[in-house]
Amino acid sequence: MDSTHQMETEKEEQRQKTPLSTEPPFAVASLSLSLPTVFPFRQPKISSTPQPNKVKVPTQASSLTHLSLSTASPTPSKTSFKSSLSATPIHAPLSLGPNRPRDPSNSAALRRAAVVWFRNDLRVLDNECLASANNESLSVLPVYCFDPADYGKSASGFDKTGPYRANFLIESVADLRRNLQARGSDLVVRVGKPETVLVEMAKAVGADAVYAHREVSHDEAKTEEKVEAAMKEENVEVKYFWGSTLYHVEDLPFKLEDMPTNYGGFRDRVQKLEIRKTIEALDQLKGMPSRGDVEIGDIPSLMDLGLNPSSAMPQDGKAGANASMVGGETEALQRLKKFAAECEAQPHKGNKDGTHSIYGANFSCKISPWLAMGCLSPRIMYEELKKTASRSISASSNRTDGGNGSSKTGTNWLMFELLWRDFFRFITKKYSSAKKQLEAAPATACAGAFA
Repeated sequence: MDSTHQMETEKEEQRQKTPLSTEPPFAVASLSLSLPTVFPFRQPKISSTPQPNKVKVPTQASSLTHLSLSTASPTPSKTSFKSSLSATPIHAPLSLGPNRPRDPSNSAALRRAAVVWFRNDLRVLDNECLASANNESLSVLPVYCFDPADYGKSASGFDKTGPYRANFLIESVADLRRNLQARGSDLVVRVGKPETVLVEMAKAVGADAVYAHREVSHDEAKTEEKVEAAMKEENVEVKYFWGSTLYHVEDLPFKLEDMPTNYGGFRDRVQKLEIRKTIEALDQLKGMPSRGDVEIGDIPSLMDLGLNPSSAMPQDGKAGANASMVGGETEALQRLKKFAAECEAQPHKGNKDGTHSIYGANFSCKISPWLAMGCLSPRIMYEELKKTASRSISASSNRTDGGNGSSKTGTNWLMFELLWRDFFRFITKKYSSAKKQLEAAPATACAGAFA
């Protein structure tokens, strides 16, 4: 009797429990399906399963789980829960690819190959362009282009490049090639448009970037634009550097477009700036790219450039005007050392009006042709003279001007000349585009600027 009563009691309790659940059957099924959809991403054993996107998918799913749980109401409906999952971008792991390209400017990752485009920087000493390419690339292809646009006749009927200047340039390019060869590299020489030659070279060796120094004139700036446009089509970066002035353009206390248009205003703003140190020449350069099998090429002659070589030859047994001027960095450094030694050895005599009276032919240092070709940088010239002649010349300068700092002799005279050179290069760069030339106010100079 007791056992029968006990069984009936248990059945009654079971019947009482059954109506307690008011949730429809599909809600339980939905919960059972929803939970496995979210939480397995948190399980280590699932994330360790080899999947193509095993790193990104857990991260994205975890964020979605957090979003759906944090925004859920106390009694979330099946519709709202599914809407949070239906918004999941299934293709998102693939779409991340284009947003993470290899950054070619990251020096930590070496480039496969780089092209160094030599222009008016025909030297290995104090050449930031060459040094940066060497430090950031596995292989480097130095290239020089004899641009046909730089030769022939101008609109006024004059030679764009005369035979003397062209011969000096040819010698400078040949000297650069020898200096590069001595450091384990070489120089590829071509006659052609840079925007065409450089693209061919970059494609041949699979270069990631072209390294070059910026120039200042209108025509040179237009060439840079053409090169940039051509390289953009090939997805090749163009990296520019600055190395043609005593003061670096990035160190100027004003934006280039706000540069004073008169020399006096420019000098007062920059003369107390610190001059950057020169960049040492590397003893060993990166090798040439093995891919592409690029031929080095011959350095053209004057006739190849459309010039008459007889006009640059000695006439009537007399030495030519440029017989003593041999192009190239090697000659430039020798002349600089000789000039510095002469300044140090001989007492300097300043004029009463404060102008210079340096020893030598034509009372000049005679180094401007090498500065113009970039065989020598202004910073090299300044550092060498400062190192070898500063004490004797400064003492002489102090005696000459009575200590009032007004003399332009010695190193002070050199700074005076290099500052003028900087002024004209910066002012040319300021107005180098066609649009700026139309809007430009004229640059002005004080009397005696070219004394």
